[in-house]
Amino acid sequence: MNSQIDWPEPIVRVQSLSDSGLPVIPDRYVKPPTERPAINSDGSEVNIPIIDLQDLLYGDDTILAQISEACREWGFFQILNHGVSPQLLDRVREVWREFFHLPVEIKQSYANSPKTYEGYGSRLGVEKGAILDWSDYYFLHLLPLKLKDYNKWPALPADARQVIDEYGKEVVKLCGRLMKILSINLGLGEDILQNAFGGENIGACLRVNYYPKCPQPDLTLGLSSHSDPGGMTLLLPDNQVPGLQVRKGNNWITVKPARHAFIVNIGDQIQVLSNAIYKSVEHRVIVNAAKERVSLAFFYNPKSDIPIEPAKELVTPENPPLYPPMTFDEYRLFIRMRGPCGKSQVEALKSPRDCNK
Repeated sequence: MNSQIDWPEPIVRVQSLSDSGLPVIPDRYVKPPTERPAINSDGSEVNIPIIDLQDLLYGDDTILAQISEACREWGFFQILNHGVSPQLLDRVREVWREFFHLPVEIKQSYANSPKTYEGYGSRLGVEKGAILDWSDYYFLHLLPLKLKDYNKWPALPADARQVIDEYGKEVVKLCGRLMKILSINLGLGEDILQNAFGGENIGACLRVNYYPKCPQPDLTLGLSSHSDPGGMTLLLPDNQVPGLQVRKGNNWITVKPARHAFIVNIGDQIQVLSNAIYKSVEHRVIVNAAKERVSLAFFYNPKSDIPIEPAKELVTPENPPLYPPMTFDEYRLFIRMRGPCGKSQVEALKSPRDCNK
């Protein structure tokens, strides 16, 4: 699987840079002054909403209202008592931490290419000379089943494939439940959003992020500002070290993860389907001088060849469609050429008459 020649330049593993003990990061990782983490970072105790799903079992409509407000105002929220076992969350995170600490020759056998991004990688986007992020990652497909290839998954640690598979099935089920809630909160039938995604024929993939220690964390980012191009993201954050920042107005809020919670965020495709009632919000990741971080981003996406456009039920003469139809395949290709790029991707889709909104 070693396909480094497909990248515009030789791939450098950020973990190897960190492990070398260098005191200064290479210029390739130094962000322009306006993009550095100190700019507009909010150091207060403000946090994204934390919502306990347990009360949903008892028909508590206030939980629906909390999720609705979070989708409209934040685009992000944390969920507790979501039905995925704490033991599985801890083990899957630890499996990936162990993988990233394997010898480099073993990891290198899973090296990825920009054609599919599957496997072990260290950059997003193929622009030559681009400023890079301080992270390595591993990307794999879970659905559709025709794309799921265990041979492209790590064989070590010994239980890796079994644990990753179990985790994938659990988060797919959880996303299905959340899709119903999001649909109901839009005033739609509970299956409208899911059917717009292709019903059972959805896409699901996992990107595991490894953020090594960084000698100059004030000059770089683990992941540049972007909104997620897909439908919905479930993030299992590091259990020790915060790093995710969410844009709120002109400020960046550092998310304080609750124990065994998932961080849920709305992706660009749900923003389009909701005709911008729900917001896909910019976020980024800061790095740490003293500690590494591992997080798992699970992406729940539409079937790749279905045109995604605002739901007909949400379109009126007073609220015309803000976006033209576009398949997720088309949108993803657009994104992959450019790498993480703020909110400009989904905003560029807006119909010309709406481009100033």
